[in-house]
Amino acid sequence: MSVTLLAGISRTTEPQAMLRRFLALDATVTGVNGLAYVTSSGPLGRLLGIDGTFLFGVGVFLVLFAAGVGLLANRRQAPRPAVKVVVEANLLWAVLSVAALLFWFGPTTAGAVWIPAQALTVAGFAVLQWSALRRI
Repeated sequence: MSVTLLAGISRTTEPQAMLRRFLALDATVTGVNGLAYVTSSGPLGRLLGIDGTFLFGVGVFLVLFAAGVGLLANRRQAPRPAVKVVVEANLLWAVLSVAALLFWFGPTTAGAVWIPAQALTVAGFAVLQWSALRRI
């Protein structure tokens, strides 16, 4: 994710619009990731060194989570408690990803790069969403 993209997304004087944009970005990235896990769990599992069945289940969860975040992004005023749940879920995902890397998974080199990269991305979504929510 580039700084230029984030600057363009956050360019508004209305914090609610900024929050909706960050939620929409989260929903899009999470949904695409989830669909990739669902449709290609076997090959991606082998590439990352993670069980394909586990990856498929994670993909289903991510698609459902993305749909919920997308619904929030499409509301004129996203309810504060629901956005807090999304922020907390994103932070939990990031922490669990790193914990799984350290204590559970035995990933390939690609997996050892991918897992922290996606954890940082998800943590970044949480920070952006929380900062926009605080401005409202």
